[in-house]
Amino acid sequence: MGTTALGSKHSLVVEGLRAEVAGKEILKGVNLTLQSGELTALMGPNGSGKSTLAYALMGHPKYKVTAGTVLLDGKDLLKMPVDQRSKAGLFLGFQYPQEVSGLSLSKFLWTAHMQRHTAEDADAVRFDQDLKAHLSFLEMDESLLKRSLNEGFSGGEKKRVEVLQMATLHPLFSILDEPDSGLDIDAVRAVGETVAKLHRPDAGILVITHYQRILKYLKPDRVHVMVDGAIALSGGRDLAEELEAKGYDWVRLGIPGASA
Repeated sequence: MGTTALGSKHSLVVEGLRAEVAGKEILKGVNLTLQSGELTALMGPNGSGKSTLAYALMGHPKYKVTAGTVLLDGKDLLKMPVDQRSKAGLFLGFQYPQEVSGLSLSKFLWTAHMQRHTAEDADAVRFDQDLKAHLSFLEMDESLLKRSLNEGFSGGEKKRVEVLQMATLHPLFSILDEPDSGLDIDAVRAVGETVAKLHRPDAGILVITHYQRILKYLKPDRVHVMVDGAIALSGGRDLAEELEAKGYDWVRLGIPGASA
């Protein structure tokens, strides 16, 4: 969740980020820059630290940052509590969205909206109009709004609801953690096309994935490869195709001291 200043240029700059989980270091000096208007892909094998990076940036208490800096438009993101990171413009789409029985999707979205508005400036009528417009734009059924959050939703519906949140909250930077995880070919295409529709010139998107398949629909501007807790290789969208063909071992072998 987050906010945005339309028409502005924004940056999220990560330098030397180190983080640990339960005393074990996972991130070992991550350097990454995201710019508004760009769609960036972060790829890498299991256990390389991609999801840890996402949660550390969002401020999950399980992930302890031990070194490095993260600046969102020059402001120290790491000093902000989770809710302030959201208000500053950071959004995280989960790999495994949780089901919440008894809480409708519409109520959940309204609550998230209210977290960054006062009762005086929140316009319920405008919010409802915008929400229905987003549903139409994303070709999603309005009946989803009345259902409990993610309860009984298919894998594809859960991931598209994450994207609907992104559309509703207008973040500056969205981090989507494996939006293609567990989806069949048709659902991957639907989610990929949905994300692509929301790619705005005044905001940036970071898509974390293992595979090139969803990137066919997203067409990333930049592709980074994470291995053993750090960015090991960067390039354009053709790098994703090379990874699909060769796997990740050839990247590992190019890192001093690393082994396949």
